Amino acid sequence: MMSRDLELFPEDNIGDALWKMQDAGDDLSTIREVEFSMLFPTEELALKFGQLLLENNQKLSFCPFQDNTELPWEITAYPEIVPSHENIAAYQNLLVTSAEPLKGQFDGWYCLSSSKLPY
Repeated sequence: MMSRDLELFPEDNIGDALWKMQDAGDDLSTIREVEFSMLFPTEELALKFGQLLLENNQKLSFCPFQDNTELPWEITAYPEIVPSHENIAAYQNLLVTSAEPLKGQFDGWYCLSSSKLPY
């Protein structure tokens, strides 16, 4: 087992997830779609956030979110990035900052392993 480089994999949620991915044999230098989910209290606020993403050429999905009665609307953005701590933290921060005036809350990120990518 390799020792964990805390510069690349800090001891936080993002670093832990990326470390597990690399430890499982994932090639983290491969550009891929990463899903970032944001939750909103109203459909109108979620759509305003979605419009902001679309104006910035971001692929997204919009749907009801059953698991949270306070925040029942979900927008998921799908940027194509290298899954590094720096890239994921920066994109997450951008979404959180942009969603704050619309009462949006970050709900996590996800990406497929490079071994499961179609290319």
